[in-house]
Amino acid sequence: MSPSTERFAVVVDDDALILMLASDILADAGFHTLEASSGDDAKDVIERHSEGTILLFTDVEMPGSTNGFELARYVAERWPEIEIIIASGRIAPADGDMPDKATFLSKPFSADIVRDHLRHKLPDDKKPDPLNQDT
Repeated sequence: MSPSTERFAVVVDDDALILMLASDILADAGFHTLEASSGDDAKDVIERHSEGTILLFTDVEMPGSTNGFELARYVAERWPEIEIIIASGRIAPADGDMPDKATFLSKPFSADIVRDHLRHKLPDDKKPDPLNQDT
């Protein structure tokens, strides 16, 4: 991926404050963020922007027919190149809940925790410049 290519992070949470916090953290890390408040809406967003999407950052419990675990499996099956982070403060994943490549973060999370996680998880060619420079 060329340095000028936009790198999208799709952020999914039904809590507006957490959605804003996660979006701000990812924007500060160099991503162009796309937001959705449900798994169903997130599917539509990813369909439209799959080519530039690097990261799915999703909550587990959301309204609609698709929770965060189901969304992660849907994305992993269709776009295996998209990195996946699932976050929850109430539900821990059980065996088989998450795709193999997905990782889990407990809420509450901080900007430092998210950035550190992304620095270690994302391949260098998928990292926006701030993640390569920020130590």
